[in-house]
Amino acid sequence: MSTPLQTPLQQVNLSEFVDVARQVGLDPHRLLRHVGISPSALVDPDIRVPARSVMQLLEESAQLAGVADLGLRVAEARQLNSLGPLGVVMREGATLRDALGAMARYLHLLNEALDLRIEEVGDTAIVRLELLVSVQGSMRQSTEFIICLWFRLFRLLFGTTWKPRSVCFSHGAPASTATHRRVFGVPVRFGQEFDGFLLAAADLDVAGSGQDTALARHAREFLDIKLAQSNSTMPDRVRKLVFALLPTGDCGAEQVARQLGIDRKTMHRHLAGYGQNYLSVVDGVRVELVSKYVGNNERPLSDVASLLGFSSPSAFSRWFSTRFGCSVSAWRRQQPRP
Repeated sequence: MSTPLQTPLQQVNLSEFVDVARQVGLDPHRLLRHVGISPSALVDPDIRVPARSVMQLLEESAQLAGVADLGLRVAEARQLNSLGPLGVVMREGATLRDALGAMARYLHLLNEALDLRIEEVGDTAIVRLELLVSVQGSMRQSTEFIICLWFRLFRLLFGTTWKPRSVCFSHGAPASTATHRRVFGVPVRFGQEFDGFLLAAADLDVAGSGQDTALARHAREFLDIKLAQSNSTMPDRVRKLVFALLPTGDCGAEQVARQLGIDRKTMHRHLAGYGQNYLSVVDGVRVELVSKYVGNNERPLSDVASLLGFSSPSAFSRWFSTRFGCSVSAWRRQQPRP
């Protein structure tokens, strides 16, 4: 019997959304009800709600209010905390590389809808943040909310002197970037191939003030236990890796299985137990990502084909027509401008 993929959840404090929504003339409680978020989430920050509902809340609110930077406003108003045990492990890392590695390893425990990956190209390091769920239409607000929130958290953990070379967004620039310039204080690039930060690679190995204290060791042991107890299924784990690896062009079944620490046959056997196979997971991820990439009218379709892991634009076009019943160009023309 097949088992559906779990719905990614996240802990979220929505009190800042309520304040920002009222500032721009919206009824926050009506919007919360519309996307299916319980009012109890306003008073209990430990409640975990579907990530897709939060994303839908941000996107629809921005559209209703006609406010292009609503996601940034909500993230800027958020009261930050220390991330609990994860914050301890990150803060006590000997280098920034150690701290980011800890975040990448344990982030799933904090937010099942996010993936963090570090890549190095020459003298540049890319900190790529990937949303593992999507909503129909634009994901601008959700993406900017997450990037701004993590930018502020990195500043909290690593000190205000931490500065990336630039902040990158895959969507196009809004009419005004004044809020972006003020919030980040570093160059902001739009229409990029990823969402996240560009750093000097050398910065990853600069020694920090952290020490492997007993508290950090206990926090790491606690997180490892929680990670081992995580109830994510094989389709969930494969899906997460496909989301992260598709845009890199290195997302074959062998590579994904290697990342999971198992062989390809074992991965296929586990997926079959859930009525899934590797290609069905890849296809599902492509369907989720395609609106994000195709919806950005400034992105060439050849780039979209590459980001979705197709060998050529023609292969992407054939897949799209089969999946959606029209050409990708026709679909793009029908979409409302963000």
